Amino acid sequence: MRWIGRRESTNVEDRRGMSTGGMVAGGGIGAVIIAVIVALLGGDPSEILQGGGAGPNMGVQAPANQQADDRAAQFTRVVLADTEDVWAKLFADHGARYRPPTLVMFRGVTQSGCGTASKASGPFYCPLDQKVYIDLSFYDELARRFQAPGEFAMAYVIAHEIGHHIQNLEGTLDKVNAARSRLSKRENNQLSVRVELQADFYAGVWAHHAQQMKNILEEGDIEAALRAANAIGDDHIQRQTQGTVVPDAFTHGTSAQRMYWFKKGLQTGDLSQGDTFNSREDANL
Repeated sequence: MRWIGRRESTNVEDRRGMSTGGMVAGGGIGAVIIAVIVALLGGDPSEILQGGGAGPNMGVQAPANQQADDRAAQFTRVVLADTEDVWAKLFADHGARYRPPTLVMFRGVTQSGCGTASKASGPFYCPLDQKVYIDLSFYDELARRFQAPGEFAMAYVIAHEIGHHIQNLEGTLDKVNAARSRLSKRENNQLSVRVELQADFYAGVWAHHAQQMKNILEEGDIEAALRAANAIGDDHIQRQTQGTVVPDAFTHGTSAQRMYWFKKGLQTGDLSQGDTFNSREDANL
């Protein structure tokens, strides 16, 4: 991915060197709140509720390679700036003004408006404070655990979380949350899937327009993003972690669905084609 030398966003809080002792332990009210948000907006809440979240003794985790960590931070700021440029243009094209989120970079554990953020929660967007949270060590996990290396795979993750911010600005998340109390657990899971797939579509829309505006793509970049989308599909993760696939427990969509919607956004760049809530064109994937 071409990114070196481009503008870096200033809408960033760098908390990598901040100590955050005294956090709520896994299973506390902070963990419960963030698990709910993470389940809706991305990441695996089970690790938080089962004690994998932040504990009172968890503090700053120093990176093994500070230079590589700083490069990852610079990359993150550039990608965030790219999302700002693309979405500002798309909003302006529709007569609106884009209000960008803040991205919080941290290591180990920190606090969000939705509770405790930790490596276990994975990258997520908190609509309560309109911030994206990402432990930079997730980039390494993306390559090792999910077998999805490459800078554009990392960019896809950021763009996906920004997609949730777009949903928040559009009022989609408010509508989803209002509907949840009337739904069964299975129906809530299905609704979460539609939320996640639309964020994947928005990530593709971003990539489409970023390529037109900035020529960001290099050979292999699209494949890297698709590997990431495939690796974090519910069916793929369930098969790896528990050996069986339980469709009723899906909250993010299958690998095929996630790749489909990302590719559709990438190929069309057309926001009007991303109504994942009413479309069932991915039903047989």
